[in-house]
Amino acid sequence: LYTDPGSCEGRCGEPLSEEDECHCHPECERRGSCCGDYERHCGPDGFSRSSDSITDQELLEVSEQLYGLDHNKARPSDIAINPQHQAAPGETGHQEDLSPQPLYKYVNEELFSKPTYSSFIKLLDNYQRATGREEEVTADELREQDNFLREVMKTELMKKLFTFLHGKNRYDSEQEFLEDLKQMWFGLYSRGAGEQDSSGFEHVFSGEVKKGKVSGFHNWIRFYLLEKQGIVNYFSHNFNGPWDTFPDVLGLQFSWDGFYKEVGSAFIGCSPEFEFGLYTLCFLARPGRACHLSLGGYSLSIQTYPWTKSTYGNGRRFIATAYVMSP
Repeated sequence: LYTDPGSCEGRCGEPLSEEDECHCHPECERRGSCCGDYERHCGPDGFSRSSDSITDQELLEVSEQLYGLDHNKARPSDIAINPQHQAAPGETGHQEDLSPQPLYKYVNEELFSKPTYSSFIKLLDNYQRATGREEEVTADELREQDNFLREVMKTELMKKLFTFLHGKNRYDSEQEFLEDLKQMWFGLYSRGAGEQDSSGFEHVFSGEVKKGKVSGFHNWIRFYLLEKQGIVNYFSHNFNGPWDTFPDVLGLQFSWDGFYKEVGSAFIGCSPEFEFGLYTLCFLARPGRACHLSLGGYSLSIQTYPWTKSTYGNGRRFIATAYVMSP
């Protein structure tokens, strides 16, 4: 379903990129850089159609479409942030609070009554943040997962994403897409010593603590709610995106209950479905590689990685992480 960076399945004809470990464009034969299964998938008798590959141009186009469909995003009047100190590259590891004020000066919490926001927020307290501790998933928590997925799939943004992926033969039906979203994002795997202690959703949106450091935690709503409670302390930022409306992007340093995040990154002011949809798109199209997108005419890249130590279904991969790449 997703395009494995070491395979040509779903990648035949994909443009050559130096970032890729192997290639699936006919030119790769001359260069000697073809993936090992190039002939099987892309040769004359291959079964992976070039029309199913997702081109760089299509990623730019569909990301702009998704950006335009983020109807639940914050308006400029809904959020006021105070970025304060901009850390130089050598400062991000200093663990110094260089910004005495909170990052969020104001958030219009009426946003959180929107169905995708309220169902998202209910998921955030379902996790043990320490890796190595087994996650116990209750029936109520499973219902909350299903409710969130139902709500995001009602949005034009996620329906557009499904239409795009359906056209690329990734999914036959919206129900199949919904079921795979649940597995890739909420399916449990072990980051510790065998315990089912993690999932893509927990890592990316809620955050984890591993070996005394914050791991994941890339969501602005989670950050705001914990900062409001005094549990998160904003230290500085190392990147502020070029957008003058929301969503924007911030690279930031912070402490979560005494645990430090040296270089985090987050969309600011987007809806939950926008972030969820964009990360899903990049995971399916460019897992393990930089996924180059366009939002409002500005370039943006997302990095995702599949979890490689366990699978679900017929060899499908869970999401290990997904985040905005700040320069």
